[in-house]
Amino acid sequence: MERITEPELMDGADQAAAYAGADFEEPNSHFIQLFAEYVGAPSGPVLDVGCGPGDIVLRLARQYPEVAIHGLDGADTMLAFAREALAAEPELQPRVEFVLGTVPGAALPADAYAAVTSNSLLHHLHDPMALWQTIRAVAQPGAAVLVMDLFRPADRAAAARIVDAYGAGEPEILRTDFFNSLLAAFTPDEVQEQLRAAGLPGLKVAVVSDRHLLVHGRV
Repeated sequence: MERITEPELMDGADQAAAYAGADFEEPNSHFIQLFAEYVGAPSGPVLDVGCGPGDIVLRLARQYPEVAIHGLDGADTMLAFAREALAAEPELQPRVEFVLGTVPGAALPADAYAAVTSNSLLHHLHDPMALWQTIRAVAQPGAAVLVMDLFRPADRAAAARIVDAYGAGEPEILRTDFFNSLLAAFTPDEVQEQLRAAGLPGLKVAVVSDRHLLVHGRV
């Protein structure tokens, strides 16, 4: 099945509210476990690219209390939910910052990062090199990278089965977004080729669930 792109930003109010209110406990917890396994305690600031409503940023901030965590997203509607969640945890506020901007070229609070993460952004990008170029630009030498995203199923029927399995009970707007995201996602082989073209030989691709791939390594 060929890739079918979707809008790069989830900036509609209803869309952002549905995403922020969805149950991502399983994949987000899995991401934090993978971070502990592949990255460990960061030696400096962490950037989460495409942070959405900020759940992973806040989880990382709780897990690593000595580290600054910055979240970048291009949708202010999403960041409104992130800032609301941060307001409820004042003890995290000195170390957490949410930034409005898109890749590449966003203005960031730190000059360079000890770790760069991204969860469920890659499939939104019409040009995936925007993410890999950003990682090259902002990561310190030897910085850890952890990028998780959907991978494209073999056909539309397979995508529909995944939505039924993991989107049961969710609002229809979220189920539609999920289906479209699966069609817009890349295959593991396509991501491996992107890394080769970006000059990132230290990053590897692994399939970590029936719908997720993981890019991990160091730059």
